[in-house]
Order: sequence, then C-alpha cells, then structure tokens
Amino acid sequence: MPSSTTTETSSGTADVSLSHGLKQRHLSMIALGGVIGAGLFVGSGAGIAAAGPSIVVAYALSGLLVMLVMRMLGEMSAAYPSSGSFSAHAERAIGPWAGFTAGWSFWVLLCTAVGLEGIGAAKIVSGWLPGTPEWAWVALFMVVFCGTNLAAVKNFGEFEFWFAALKVGAITLFLVLGVLAILGILPGTDSPGAGNLTDFLPNGGEGLVIGLLASVFAYGGLETVTIAAAESENPVRGVASAVRTAMWRIALFYVGSMAVIVTLVPWDSEEVVEKGPYVAALDELGIPGAGQLMNVVVLVALLSAMNANIYGASRIAYSLVDRGQGPKVLGRVSSGVPRIAVLASSVFGFLCVLLSYWRPNDVFAWLLNMIGAVILVVWIFIAVSQLRLRRRLEREAPEKLVVRMWAFPWLTWVALAGMAAVFVLMAREPDTRVQLYSTGAMTLALAGVGYAWQKARAKQ
Repeated sequence: MPSSTTTETSSGTADVSLSHGLKQRHLSMIALGGVIGAGLFVGSGAGIAAAGPSIVVAYALSGLLVMLVMRMLGEMSAAYPSSGSFSAHAERAIGPWAGFTAGWSFWVLLCTAVGLEGIGAAKIVSGWLPGTPEWAWVALFMVVFCGTNLAAVKNFGEFEFWFAALKVGAITLFLVLGVLAILGILPGTDSPGAGNLTDFLPNGGEGLVIGLLASVFAYGGLETVTIAAAESENPVRGVASAVRTAMWRIALFYVGSMAVIVTLVPWDSEEVVEKGPYVAALDELGIPGAGQLMNVVVLVALLSAMNANIYGASRIAYSLVDRGQGPKVLGRVSSGVPRIAVLASSVFGFLCVLLSYWRPNDVFAWLLNMIGAVILVVWIFIAVSQLRLRRRLEREAPEKLVVRMWAFPWLTWVALAGMAAVFVLMAREPDTRVQLYSTGAMTLALAGVGYAWQKARAKQ
C-alpha cells in the first residue's frame, strides 16, 4: 500500500492524507509528455498563418519565458513540495489572499479546459462515427477519467504514462521524417530547400505578435508536474529532474517541430489551418493515411489533457481547502484520493460542455474570455513568490535550494518584464483585449474575496 505524503503546506502543517502513488517513471513521463499538449497540435496552425516562418521565433521567445517560469516554480516546489504548487507558494510568500486568488482562478481554468478538451475529442470521434451525439462522447470521456482519478492516483499516473509515451513517440517520428525530408534523404521526396522560408515576416511585426500570443498559451499545462510531484515517491528528485530537462524538451518538441513544418509546407497553405500543420506536413511528404494518424494523436493529446486537468484541478482544490480557503467538503480524502474534489471538478467541466450547447454566444463565450489570460496571472504570482521566497530560503534553509533559478534575481525580473510585455500586446489586439479585461475582472474579484477572508480570519 502506498504511504501517506508528508509534504508541507504553506501554513507549515503537513499534507498527510494524499498517497505516494506516483512512481518515478510516471513523473518522468508526465514531465516529458506534458510538454506536448493539445494546443501544440490544434492551435499552432493559426499562429503559422499569422506569423509565417517567423512562428519559429515566436515559439522560441515564448519558450524562453516558459523555461524561466518552470525554473522558478521548480526551485520553490523542490524546497516546499505541495499539492497546491504555486498557490501554496504564493500564500507562503505573499499572503493567503494571493494563494486564494492564484488557486481558484487556476481551478476555474483547468475545469473549463476539461470541458473544451472533451468537446474537441468528441468532434474527432463523431467524425469517425457519424450520427453519434457529441455530448454523449464527452460524457463517456468524463466518466472514464473521473473514474480513474477517483480510484487511485496511480491510475492517473498509469494513463498519463502511456498517453505521454504515445505522444512522445508520434512527435519524435514526425521530427525524424521531417528532418530526413528536409535533407533530401527520405525515399520518394525531394528536399524543399529554403524556398518556404524566404518570406520570413509575411505579415510584418503584427503577424509576429499574433503568433507570439498564440504560442504563449500553447504552453499551458506544464505546471501539472509540480502538482503531481507531491504524490510521488521522491518529490524533490522528481521536480528537480523535470525542471532540469524542461529546456531541451521545449526546444525539441515545440521550436523544432515548428521549424520542420514551416520548412516543409508553405506558410499560406490553406491546409495548415484546415487540416492542421502536422497533417499538412505529413501530406506534403506523401505519407498515406497521415490525416487519420494525426487525428489519433490529437485525440490522445486531448484525452491526456482531460485526465491531467481533472487531476490538477482536484489537487489544487484539495490544497486550498486544506489551507482553509474553500468548502471543507472538497477536502475529504478517501484511500489517499480527494474524491469529492475530483467529482466537483468533473461536474464543473461537464457543465461547461452543456453551456457550450445551451448558451454558446453569451455565458459560454463569457467563460472562455474570463479564463483567457489566467495562465499569465499565475506566472506573475510564481515570479513574485520566487523573488520573495528565494531570499528567505537563503537566510533560513539554504539546504532546500536543490534547484536554483539562474542569475537570480535578474532573470526573474526579465521574466516579469516579459509577462508585462505580453499583457501590453494582448491589450493592443482586439481579439485578446476582451480576454485580458475579463480575466482581470475575475482576478480582482477573487483577490477581493481572498483579502476579505484573510482579514476576517486574522480577527478570529
């Protein structure tokens, strides 16, 4: 039987209810495959259409920002392993209101994402089986992944292990075939040379900005590994390993695949958006059945994200309640699993699916706008928390600095400046401006509630 965790919460008490059900192989593969999200397969086409070949620069710039964020988060998570991850760190560094705001905004983001990923997966399966209702497929996926997360954390880990293995295998094969084709040594293909790269900035700086914004949000989900680490056999080693390999994983899977795609396929090809960039590239190579093959991979990526987001949402909710920042019922644990939190997160996700059918143009659209920039808000909390906790750790417990942020504090400030720049760019673009303002309103509302709760608790 797995033993209970002894990871610290932000209040200094110990998380003694969750189990150590995740093995090191689970955590390693979650870290590896967690980089390869549905956003990479599904959302990168619009970025390529806007930025052209300069999408490689966009993904490289946003990738650098994400590497800095992961390094900061890894430093804190290795020092203070917790199922609350950045939410617990924000509470420890800034105050309970910050942990409340970061945690509950991320919970809303993850639950809504579960619904969106379920809708995307259902569309693919309904395409294979015409006439079957999409909502029924979403319900089936919800039941399956809710069930696996209810049973034991090792079930989540085992599903993610094989999902990640398939995603890593598929994108590695894609990169190998693409590089061979570019070099002109893939049988039956001619090297495209640099012909598709000559118009590097087809839509000028504006196109690059749109591509940059699209790439930033494609990296969402990397935080799950620091949440999962708290339930692994060796949380500190797991976090340290995941963070130290983040750089090459981002460079290879994201930047590398974008470089292969824009070299093989003209950036203005309609297939890049209609079929997806990976399918378009495989079609360019003349590989039979490429479309269906990539649809299988995209389906796996979507199901993997559903599984990971139900897990992440339930653990964030559990941690918040464990720190006295939510309904106590969500903190109930049975056999090492916060089952009420798993159910609540799954129900919220399915409610988002129903809203997409019942109220697609008002309530659902408002919800999507509200979560549009949450990941950036979370990154800011991570950076500010790391600035404050690092100095505290150096004074009080330097032995806990197993992972260290590079060139502290300068690169932390560089990351904050990068986040501010993304906010400015979002405010300039009509499509993202509404998201920015909606997320800002939700963040301020949560911060107000969190601060009021903090003051009320202080008077007790």
